[in-house]
Amino acid sequence: MAFPLNEEIDTHSLLWDSDTASATYSPLISFKIKALLLALSIFISLACISLLKYALLGFPEAMQFSFSKEVPRNQINLDGIASKSISENSAMRAKTFALSQSLKEDGGAFKKFETNYRTTWNKSYIELVRKHKSSFDRACYSNRKICLKRIRKTAEASHIKTARSMNLPIFEYSNSPWNMSALDSLRTAFHFQPESNWMNDPNAPLYHNGLYHLFFQYNPNNAFWGLISWGHAISSDLVHWLYVELAMQPDQWYDSQGVWTGSATFLEDGTLAVLYTGFTNESVQVQNLAFPADPYDPLLRKWNKYVGNPVLLPPTEVQPTDFRDPTTAWLGADGLWRMCIGSKLEGNGIAILYSTSDFINWKIDNHYLHEVEGTGMWECLDFYPVLKNGSPIGISTSRYGAHVKHVLKASMDDSKLDFYVIGTYDHQSHTFTPDDRSVDLGRGHRYDYGKFYASKSFYDDKGERRILWGWINESDSMQNDIRKGWASVQALPRQVWFDADTESNLIQWPVEEVLDLRRSKYSLENMVLQGGTVVEVTGSSGSQWDIEVTFENPISIGNAEHNISDINQLSFCGEGNASGKGLYGPFGLLVLASEGLEEQTAIYFFFTKSNGTWTTLVCSDQSRSSLAINVDKTSYGSVVPVLKKEKLLSLRVIVDHSIVETFVQGGRVCITSRVYPTLALDNAARLFVFNNGTMPIALKSLDAWKVSKVDMHAYATVQ
Repeated sequence: MAFPLNEEIDTHSLLWDSDTASATYSPLISFKIKALLLALSIFISLACISLLKYALLGFPEAMQFSFSKEVPRNQINLDGIASKSISENSAMRAKTFALSQSLKEDGGAFKKFETNYRTTWNKSYIELVRKHKSSFDRACYSNRKICLKRIRKTAEASHIKTARSMNLPIFEYSNSPWNMSALDSLRTAFHFQPESNWMNDPNAPLYHNGLYHLFFQYNPNNAFWGLISWGHAISSDLVHWLYVELAMQPDQWYDSQGVWTGSATFLEDGTLAVLYTGFTNESVQVQNLAFPADPYDPLLRKWNKYVGNPVLLPPTEVQPTDFRDPTTAWLGADGLWRMCIGSKLEGNGIAILYSTSDFINWKIDNHYLHEVEGTGMWECLDFYPVLKNGSPIGISTSRYGAHVKHVLKASMDDSKLDFYVIGTYDHQSHTFTPDDRSVDLGRGHRYDYGKFYASKSFYDDKGERRILWGWINESDSMQNDIRKGWASVQALPRQVWFDADTESNLIQWPVEEVLDLRRSKYSLENMVLQGGTVVEVTGSSGSQWDIEVTFENPISIGNAEHNISDINQLSFCGEGNASGKGLYGPFGLLVLASEGLEEQTAIYFFFTKSNGTWTTLVCSDQSRSSLAINVDKTSYGSVVPVLKKEKLLSLRVIVDHSIVETFVQGGRVCITSRVYPTLALDNAARLFVFNNGTMPIALKSLDAWKVSKVDMHAYATVQ
């Protein structure tokens, strides 16, 4: 596996094997000198072993020191804050150690945790990162070209060595369907992603002093999950981004195994506070507090961790490894701040509710905000209000009352899906009641029916809107990620609001700033697509598109007398079903399609009739998206609510090299697809409309805009 280091750093030295290393000495050196050198080498080896032990297991109390600045107690500008004493902090450490010991005594639980993906990679590489911390600190976070040059030079040799040491299968790069130029073509042009290495959850998005900020889970050392820091980028328009230095790194005992997901809250006096999960040196998940080092710095480049961290330990009824990802806090009429943390209890997903008057001393409530049986671990919780009248105007997280609904969202750790439920929040009893328990959290609505996870929203007071970020993971192999030197992107930021027409859904739509990226337009209109028709959109070569297409709703124009057998509806969104046949559908778009259609990603509608009722499905068929065999080609789909008054079916499909984001019926349903063409790359990609149904379908309009590339830079390189 390759390490994206600066050009002057010798990557091979980081992987130096002491078992195979040898030294050649001159025969003129006396026996005594040889003996002295041998003794000296033994002494140095023992010293290194001791230091390595301390690096991995923690230094004794007397030897501990801080790698980064913490917030002094007298510099926290909050009224009524009760600072923790050093003795309290030591007591907190003792409690985390006790929790970890009890976890280890429960062999089953500990073994289960050890198989968790968050730990498997982390412990394997923590030694390497700590041994070469100075090298990693100089990693080329701000220079992707140097990173890629180094990665390509050493990827295969490094991968083979590391794979053997970890008993992983060795990936033969000669069998890859992509050369390095083709792998570069899979990198997105206008979706946010770091210049190199691994990214996952969006963290603490916010708007402050004229700039948007996006923090994110980031491994600055490799293109896979590992020892996680907080990456940080800034923007004036949510589209063009500048990378700034890492906001927080795992340099304290309470986050030494990872600075995990968190949220931002603006307090009443304007203070910006971040709560985040730390994974301690004893493998306990705790909640920590951080503040900007300079609140007047519009870039928010430096962050200080509160000296009294952690501010919260796991409650006794949950496992120490099932307590993470605090929400943005909201202020109640009683003057208390509240927030939730995700967990599970006896297989049930739970949102643990806490309150505080000073943002330091938190008290657990006597009830959970919400609990759903059998849904497993809830992570990356989000809780926010939306206007009941369906206005797209957003409101702050602390708003409540008869004019609002509340949205509770959880990322389901078992399924890696984001579910939401809409309901009512009682601001006096601090309880949440879903509008419809048949579609309760984990059983009903999803933000996205494709590759979209660990989402986080924030209130944008500049645009008076609620904006949602979500993580799009890779679907190819880890070996390919290592070879290309990067992994994962963020979905386009979406504005989100309540759908007053259905009274059950949220609407999600790309922020309006994305429209500024549109360039030349290609159109079709008033075309009847007979059964079996495939039509190329003239001039549609390219892999960066923003497409809006509408079809006449065949059911709304008097065709409901046609019938098909009762079926398992969503089975028609399964693998290869874009080539199936029904009365109405499949019909829609083929994007990222090769000229001969050997590769294609189909986005289509399909109508089914069950128990006398017509249902509209939307599907993304990725079974032919790539000729490569080592990629996930899962197909996705969902039922789409279509109202009787709606005479048109609409799709907005945004294509960005290896990403396809689909918004259906104005954003009632969203599907994100991750595809890896081998032929349909760059200008070899084509756009088609098709109808595989037996009945003709009327295409009312299609407008396809080419989308310009967004050049993202490190802040330091544009000064």
